[in-house]
Amino acid sequence: MSMEWGFAGLLLVVLGLIAASFRILREYQRGVVFMLGRFYKVKGPGLILVVPGIQQMVRVDLRTIVLDIPTQDVISRDNVSVKVNAVLYFRIVDAQRAIIQVENVMDATSQLAQTTLRAILGKHELDEMLAERDKLNIDIQQVLDAQTDAWGVKVANVEIKHVDLNESMVRAIARQAEAERERRAKIIHAQGEQQAAEKLLEAAQMLARQPQAMQLRYLQTLTQIANERTSTIVIPLPMEGLASMFSRGDARP
Repeated sequence: MSMEWGFAGLLLVVLGLIAASFRILREYQRGVVFMLGRFYKVKGPGLILVVPGIQQMVRVDLRTIVLDIPTQDVISRDNVSVKVNAVLYFRIVDAQRAIIQVENVMDATSQLAQTTLRAILGKHELDEMLAERDKLNIDIQQVLDAQTDAWGVKVANVEIKHVDLNESMVRAIARQAEAERERRAKIIHAQGEQQAAEKLLEAAQMLARQPQAMQLRYLQTLTQIANERTSTIVIPLPMEGLASMFSRGDARP
């Protein structure tokens, strides 16, 4: 009887070991298998066998990971202090290197993203941070992708979410924008005055070359005055007539 119980117990142990030896990995998972502490192979997806006590397996997720980069204090090249945060999209493309080459690939990628964000943005002025965000995203992505390649990581995209300024800097930028609008308005007004003066000069030169046009303009002015309902009518005299009157007056003894 005791032998039967012993055999049954041994059978249960064997069945438990066999059941524990099989693992199921999903399509987006890989298993990095070590045998007696040394790298053996990468397995998966599907049903795989891991020998208990001899082999150990570490699961690795190959899906794209979305990582929020915490807000960083950045000093731009023109000495403006800003707060910047971003989001990082990356995935593991080599499960072996992601486990062997770095202790914690998530923490390492996060820390590297923070330092890279500060380093690259610190080389640019504030206006570039605000106006050329797409270019900065590409620059950060390329640097991170090159540095994380040894870890089996592929950085797909980096997006700067917010560039925040303190209140004093916001007011200064608003004053600068207002001054710029006033400057442009004054330039446009001056250009309009210049163009009007040029048109008046052209009209005066044309009338000087064609006296008949001056007489016609004089008659048009008289017609407009006659059509107005007023008790006082002022009749303009041509300059030539006034000049002749003054010349005759000067000629009298």
